[in-house]
Amino acid sequence: MNIVNGFSKLTKQQKINWLVETYFKNDQTVVQLLKLYWNSNEELQKLHDEFIENTITNFYLPMGIAPNFVINGKTYTVPMVIEESSVVAAASNAAKFWSKRGGFKATVLSTEKIGNVHFMFGGSKHNLVQFIEKLQPVFRSRTANITRNMEKRGGGILSIVLKDKTAELKNYYQLHATFDTKDSMGANFINSCLEEFANVLREEVSNFDLFTTEEKESLQIVMSILSNYVPNCLVRAEVSSKISDLKSKEIENPQEFAEKFVQAVRIAEIETYRAVTHNKGIMNGVDAVVLATGNDFRAIEAGVHAFAAKDGKYTSLSHAEIVGDEFRFWMDLPLALGTVGGLTNLHPMVKFAMKLLEKPKADDLMQIIAVAGLAQNFAAIKSLTTTGIQKGHMKMHLMNILNQFNASADEKTAVLQHFAEKTVSHSAVVDFIERLRR
Repeated sequence: MNIVNGFSKLTKQQKINWLVETYFKNDQTVVQLLKLYWNSNEELQKLHDEFIENTITNFYLPMGIAPNFVINGKTYTVPMVIEESSVVAAASNAAKFWSKRGGFKATVLSTEKIGNVHFMFGGSKHNLVQFIEKLQPVFRSRTANITRNMEKRGGGILSIVLKDKTAELKNYYQLHATFDTKDSMGANFINSCLEEFANVLREEVSNFDLFTTEEKESLQIVMSILSNYVPNCLVRAEVSSKISDLKSKEIENPQEFAEKFVQAVRIAEIETYRAVTHNKGIMNGVDAVVLATGNDFRAIEAGVHAFAAKDGKYTSLSHAEIVGDEFRFWMDLPLALGTVGGLTNLHPMVKFAMKLLEKPKADDLMQIIAVAGLAQNFAAIKSLTTTGIQKGHMKMHLMNILNQFNASADEKTAVLQHFAEKTVSHSAVVDFIERLRR
């Protein structure tokens, strides 16, 4: 067993030495690899080292840009951080397609975020309701120092209500609090408020006259934490046009395309197996911009997929319809984002991304990210219902295959020319490279 004590106290070089000795038979090429990914600027590397614990090196992902996004009449070039081939190209393609047809429309529907104090109480619900009602002004006054700056920006605590969950778990209740955190994602703000609410419950329970001694002793705080499920922090992205205006190089019959497109989305609405892949495509666009702007893609993913299953069955996030001679495609997405705090003020590339987007407010970023997801979904369904998704994807994946085989510059040129008008597959590329080398 490779158990190590005091690892966090070692220097970075000592951590690397232990790692290489323990797992790589002291192979110094591993050390060279790790150091190859260090930033040559010592201050910048120190900044990266301090983002997380036990750092040994950096792990790079490519950053690309998708131009020509017209959103509510304004043109954006959108930064995307992702490793998957064809995502940036697909987003760019969809952006350009819709830029000629009025662009995307986006609307923030609501910005409410949620947190809970989870606690157990074995006494009278009537008495508990009275207790929580009495504490309402106390919750506010005890968090005044936490909420002061947020309230100056127009945010703060929106509501604090008691939720009875005893039908699902014996003696289980919640303080269900809602917040508006303006341009910050607000996790630290929300959690600080919740922990103070919990302190108030602990301290005030013994002073409430309606409670018996047993009731006072039965109140136990389990935990206080924000929720990443934000069904009321919602943004809508949509596109629409006359069906005849959908005609393009790939769409020779707009009516047939629109009908197949709507059918494809409808299948994702009713078939979970399809819905998961359908929504994964949406998140290709969403996550790429979330990463580029220093937001928490794991929280976004968890909240979005919970939203997709909110009615008891996992279903499509996007929807499409034909009304008369009009085609409409839209999506509502829960997005809790920040444009201040966290990495947005620290990571140089995040700061670059924010400048590229012209320093958006949180509401603006919600709209941009939702549109990126819708664009990605449109591009995927358009490919699936016309040429098929592999043709474009494998063209973009071709360079990865060539790099896997350490193709020379001349070999890459020959392969690209050969497959310019041919269907790309991994085996076909390998066969062609082997023939070249023979």
